[in-house]
Amino acid sequence: MTFDPNQSLPQEEVDERVRTAIAENEVVLFMKGTEMMPQCGYSDRALGLIGQYREEFATVDTLESLEEFRAALSEHSGWETIPQTFVDGEFVGGSDVLAELDERGELEGTLEGTLDA
Repeated sequence: MTFDPNQSLPQEEVDERVRTAIAENEVVLFMKGTEMMPQCGYSDRALGLIGQYREEFATVDTLESLEEFRAALSEHSGWETIPQTFVDGEFVGGSDVLAELDERGELEGTLEGTLDA
């Protein structure tokens, strides 16, 4: 499937994808690009931080329909910036928040759902 930046998904479909990804995954990272090809430095940084402590986590490429993903994620987190990380259904933050948690030694516990972020 080729990516056409002029095509976007219906908002309802994106809303459902976001709800499902958050509900069905212990840890999910909404990012620009994929694990194999992150398309922004912040997404790459978030991937690296999560990957230090978790072998398994879900990722969702928001570039498929960026504005719709921003709107859908904002409903869940109150933030419009991407990347966004959710653990056990709760919004944790973007790459800067993940880095702060890592510096304080709290990221591993947060990703395991054992600390409040």
